[in-house]
Amino acid sequence: MRHPILFPMCIAAVVALSACQRSGDAEVQRALQDLNVVDETNLNDVFLTVSDPDEAVSYFSRANDNDPGRIDLLRGLSQSLIRAKRNTEAVTAWQAVTSHAEANNDDRVELADAYIRTNQWDKAAATLNAIPPTHETFKRYRLEAIIADSNEQWEKADSFYQIAVGLTTTPAGVYNNWGYSKLTRGAYRDAERMFTDALRHDPQMFTAKNNIVLARGAQRNYDLPVIPMNQTERAQLLHTMALTAIKQNDITIGKGLLREAIDTHPQHFEEATRALRALEDNVTN
Repeated sequence: MRHPILFPMCIAAVVALSACQRSGDAEVQRALQDLNVVDETNLNDVFLTVSDPDEAVSYFSRANDNDPGRIDLLRGLSQSLIRAKRNTEAVTAWQAVTSHAEANNDDRVELADAYIRTNQWDKAAATLNAIPPTHETFKRYRLEAIIADSNEQWEKADSFYQIAVGLTTTPAGVYNNWGYSKLTRGAYRDAERMFTDALRHDPQMFTAKNNIVLARGAQRNYDLPVIPMNQTERAQLLHTMALTAIKQNDITIGKGLLREAIDTHPQHFEEATRALRALEDNVTN
């Protein structure tokens, strides 16, 4: 008499067990999906930072083909094209990003950057102008400064550079760009100060060291600045100073600086040797 009762109970137990199993399988699948997302995110980061730029372009191109429409993969491709210096392709890629429904103002700033890299200054300016002024980021103002420089709008450029400096903890590059802006205007003392500020934040930035020499040479000050430099850098800076002197027709000083550069360099300094030989041959002829 108990069998009819036992049979439904067994069925209920089997159904419950099956439901538990399905629930467990779903949880496993969700966990695996989460794990795959984490693994993919880490892999994306690797390709965006430490991998060869062209390899990164190939990786994100394949990823976009396999999973089209994902804005993170579109961004990865766009950033990789910039790293690979394939700037024309990067413009098209960033245009695709900014056309995406999930695009944001940072993406539009990146598009403006790509326009600048391809000398499309008007499009870069228009792209930035379309971004609300409340979007205040370091890169936005650095690009605004560069565009103002290209238009010789010096007061605007100075203002934008000043804002950009205040929005980053690593302002060496901004000071270097600002200094070069001053250099092109003929404001050599201001330029020298900006390059000094760049080196204060990044003592290893050789571009800023070279630019200081250009600024001093433009003032006919042919003494090297007191800045950190190794022997090879010293030779290269003497070479830059020599060329600056020669350009200003201070030929004797330039020849002396070239000889000092050749003597200072720990190896054969071909560029300085060739320049000195050309000067001496010109004097002989």
